[in-house]
Amino acid sequence: MSDQKYIIAPSILASDFARLGDEVRNVLDAGADWVHFDVMDNHYVPNLTIGPMVCKALREYGIKEFIDVHLMIDPVDELAQRFIEAGADLISFHPEASTHVHRSIHAIKDKGCKAGLVYNPATPLNTLENVLDDIDLVLIMSVNPGFGGQSFIHSSLDKITQVRKMIDESGKDIRLEVDGGINNDTIGLASAAGADTFVAGSAIFGAARDQDPNRYDTVISAMRNALAESPS
Repeated sequence: MSDQKYIIAPSILASDFARLGDEVRNVLDAGADWVHFDVMDNHYVPNLTIGPMVCKALREYGIKEFIDVHLMIDPVDELAQRFIEAGADLISFHPEASTHVHRSIHAIKDKGCKAGLVYNPATPLNTLENVLDDIDLVLIMSVNPGFGGQSFIHSSLDKITQVRKMIDESGKDIRLEVDGGINNDTIGLASAAGADTFVAGSAIFGAARDQDPNRYDTVISAMRNALAESPS
C-alpha cells in the first residue's frame, strides 16, 4: 500500500469547508500523505458529517492523492460502494456495524478498493484474528468517535501494541492507523506503541500559518520531527 514508514493523514472534518479544495491541496503540499474522511450518520455515532459527493468533488478538483475513508455508519455496505464510486482508495468500518464482517470486507475489495477495520477504545479485538489476512489497515480509535478535539485516551496504547504484534506475526503488509487526540505530544507515543499511520484533524487544521508557503508546513514538519525522535 505504501513503502513509507510513517503516514500523516489530516482529517478534513477539521478544515475550512468553504475552501475545502484549497485546504486539502495546501496540507498535502505541506507534506501530508493521505486525505482522511470521517463519515458519521447520526445513528451509529451522535453526529452527522459528509458523504460521497465530497469525495467526488475533491477528485474533480484535482486531488489525486490517497483518500482514506472511515465509515462510522450502520449499515455499512451501500455507502461503502458509493464512496468507492466517488474515488476512495480505502474504506474502513467498525465490525460491530456490519452483520457479516467478512462479506463487507470483500464487497469493498472486490471493487478494487482497500479495506480496513476500526476498533473503538472499549471494543475487543476478537474479530480481528479471523479476518487479519483479508484487510489492508487496522484503525485504533484513541477517542470515542463522534466529535473532534477530544483528548487522547492513553489506554489505547496497549491496544496499538497488541495489534502491532498481530500484524508482525502475520507477515502481512497492513498499516496500523491511530485516530483521536493526535498532536505533537501524542504522535510519538502512538508511534512507539507500534502505529505507523496517524490521523489528525484540529491539531493540523487549527495550526495554519499564513507565513508558511502552504499554510501547514510548520505543523506537519513538527509532527515529522516528533516521529523521528520517537523510539520505534
